[in-house]
Amino acid sequence: MSTTTPRQTTSPARTGWSLGDITLRRVDEIELPRQTGPWLLPDATKDVLDEASWLRPDFADADVPRLASHSFAVEAGGLRIIVDTGIGNAKPRANPAWNGLDTDFPQRLAAAGFPPESVDLVITTHLHTDRVGWNTRLSGDDWVPTFPNARYLTSRTEWDHWAATDLDEARRQMFRDSVTPVHEAGQYDLVDVPEQGHEVAPGVLLIPAPGHTPGQVAVELRGNDRRALITGDSIHHPVQLSHPRVHSCVDIDPAQAIRTRVRLLDTLADTDALLLGTHFPQPTAGTVRRENGRYRLLTEPAGEIPAAAA
Repeated sequence: MSTTTPRQTTSPARTGWSLGDITLRRVDEIELPRQTGPWLLPDATKDVLDEASWLRPDFADADVPRLASHSFAVEAGGLRIIVDTGIGNAKPRANPAWNGLDTDFPQRLAAAGFPPESVDLVITTHLHTDRVGWNTRLSGDDWVPTFPNARYLTSRTEWDHWAATDLDEARRQMFRDSVTPVHEAGQYDLVDVPEQGHEVAPGVLLIPAPGHTPGQVAVELRGNDRRALITGDSIHHPVQLSHPRVHSCVDIDPAQAIRTRVRLLDTLADTDALLLGTHFPQPTAGTVRRENGRYRLLTEPAGEIPAAAA
């Protein structure tokens, strides 16, 4: 089955954010259906959105949060790195909006200078369906690694959690088509991530961000000009800056997720570091400011950056 993709939010191939010696680009997959916001963040009601007027028009419509699925393509230390791989094409999924997608995501990656065979590293912030989909592609009847020359990384804590969990059929299917083939190809590496983080490439650190899942990581980028943090699902939507206690319905440990969110926001607040969310609609990124006892995002749209090095 092939599902027509919802309205696309294509980013220009040659735009992104420069941190000096590190660059990153957003590579779009799909905009998520309108009903995703109320389902995922049930406490992000219209009244809550109204308390943060800066959320509109970019991050919310009149009533609900807007969300998207995209990856980040990073150049650091001469390496091409993909952070999270979205939902994927042709995957059988229980969620009708994710089932049997047919998008041009690989072409978008290539247009951004990241053809799959050129990618060196794929970072999985956590092992959820919308983070691993493009780990693999269909070749005949088989699922094979999309990035044949890459090492795939996830935290050992995350891997061990799911290995010890009695999975429902939907999650077993996700592992069968998007995780196990990479593992069987010998391309998945498990990383121990201490409290201070673990550097996996020059200026690229995995930072513990538990709560949504036990072993989730955020990705900190330390360029020679500025710093950035890719949130994973520790922050699903900018409303969680204004209201950090708004949590996802699929957080495994909501209390821990709140503590993680506040900790990360506190480290970014009132600095020039960029916050980038992997479900944020465009403009995707911004700096964090304290405002009236809360946080807010001062958006920083992507700008022109040089093409990825050959």
